[in-house]
Amino acid sequence: MTEDQDHYFTADPSVPFERETFTASVWGHDLELTSGAGVFSRGHLDHATAVLFREVEPPVAGRFLDLGCGYGVIGLAIATAVPLSSVIGLEVNERAILLANENAAGLGVGGHFVACRAADVPSDMQFDEIWSNPPIRIGKEALHELLLTWLPRLAPGGRAVMVVGKNLGADSLQRWLGEQGYPTTRLASAKGFRVLEARRG
Repeated sequence: MTEDQDHYFTADPSVPFERETFTASVWGHDLELTSGAGVFSRGHLDHATAVLFREVEPPVAGRFLDLGCGYGVIGLAIATAVPLSSVIGLEVNERAILLANENAAGLGVGGHFVACRAADVPSDMQFDEIWSNPPIRIGKEALHELLLTWLPRLAPGGRAVMVVGKNLGADSLQRWLGEQGYPTTRLASAKGFRVLEARRG
């Protein structure tokens, strides 16, 4: 893990840091979001997540997991566009958790979005859908472990929607997911990214 990557996993919210606010237009809603130093995609919507939003319609009511939520953009977009949703944003970076919950309060969706660490998610909770721009750069082994921890938490018939760079192994990940018992199709391919949908039977 590089020093920069380590920074993303250990950013301490008690240490003063510079916040940066920007607006992301998603599914007809303008989301004013605060990012910050030590958090992925500071000050802008990253290209992969932009492709995800452009290529996939918002989901319908249900319980959602934003896996690796950062400062919350995917989960907050769902919470804003889908009033009858309950969204958990899962994250290891404490500063990102702080920012995601601040953003939820600012957008008025704090009642049905919360960002937290894995240990704070009830062990028996299932999700209708998992959405993610997964942290590919943690390495294949760690990524596989992460997905095999959370994909089994999908409710029967549930799905996971993920955006992955083609040059970061999207096609091999699609095959691997199928081999693990999660049939995976490609919903879209744009600007060097694949949008994958993995289903639980």
